[in-house]
Amino acid sequence: MSASDTDSRSPDSPPQLRKAQSVAGANLVLRNATEDDAAFILGLRLDPTKSRHLAPTSPSLDQQVEWMRRYASAGDQAYFVICDRGGVPLGCVRLHDPVGACFCWGSWLTVSGLPPLVAIESSLLVYAYARWLGFEEARFDVRRANAPVWKFHEKFSGAERVRETELDYFYVLRKEQIDNLLRKYRHMLTDPLAVAPATD
Repeated sequence: MSASDTDSRSPDSPPQLRKAQSVAGANLVLRNATEDDAAFILGLRLDPTKSRHLAPTSPSLDQQVEWMRRYASAGDQAYFVICDRGGVPLGCVRLHDPVGACFCWGSWLTVSGLPPLVAIESSLLVYAYARWLGFEEARFDVRRANAPVWKFHEKFSGAERVRETELDYFYVLRKEQIDNLLRKYRHMLTDPLAVAPATD
């Protein structure tokens, strides 16, 4: 996957982080999150085993719906529900805070008990979509106490831990690492990447 897969833009202009209606892989689909997904997302965020590693979340469904409404009009992030090919929701993930050719991703939660391939393919789709948009570098942070997730990132992608605080580890994944990852696991992606643009 390379930046040449993107729609046309000036080579001197930074990539834009945009929503997509969907991004499809071999087994999973990232579908643009809507108000209708508020209850599912809130349920994930309030799960006792997951909420330990998240910023505090209000239990109010109305507040989650309102957040989703604000997201719908935002122009600098993409929030997806991770689904199987049958449309069953399995989790969520968000791309946000673009700076130049670098993007941040997180809010990555999945239903408990899923096979490891869901984590692998959903993260690949994040990187593939970001490269499709023209981004070259990823950054993210993980709670130090969330050892299964930061160990996954370090082992799976070779993400570089660039700094840490008492609460978090901060990581960067460079362009070459992303592209190598997409080549290695290309059998889990579509070629070209199947992106359905968002509808306004």
